[in-house]
Amino acid sequence: MTRTLNQILHNHGFVQGLSETHIARLLSLASEVTFEEDQVILFEGELSAAFYLVIAGSVAIELRAPRYAICVEALGPGKAFGWSALLDHQDTLFQVRARERTTVLCLNGVALKSLCRTDPDLGIEILQRTLQLVARRVKATEIRFAEMCGVRV
Repeated sequence: MTRTLNQILHNHGFVQGLSETHIARLLSLASEVTFEEDQVILFEGELSAAFYLVIAGSVAIELRAPRYAICVEALGPGKAFGWSALLDHQDTLFQVRARERTTVLCLNGVALKSLCRTDPDLGIEILQRTLQLVARRVKATEIRFAEMCGVRV
């Protein structure tokens, strides 16, 4: 049985608890995109243009240096990334790579920012949920660095 984008979005962890109206507004911005294994979705340092909701597969959130990449966190269905697209003139801080064939709902960052400004109730919800993403990313980075330094976590 094929699920519609509406059903997929309704079941996504990032939007759970939002009103039907808010989900419908987000759906109007969503397009389904598939990335192949090992494909880079976001490059560190580029201007972020979209916010992503993982619906199948998984991605690696990586810190990159010229000679290596360190996986900070792996995200699967129900998770989100690309929060820098919600900020004005913010470069992407992490590289994001598909760990396997991965399908996401892609929300245009400019349109999502505009929607959040014109619908303050939705904007507050998106802001709170995005801040939770950022906090989890900071914690995951802290844990990864502690592990690299030999600190037991």
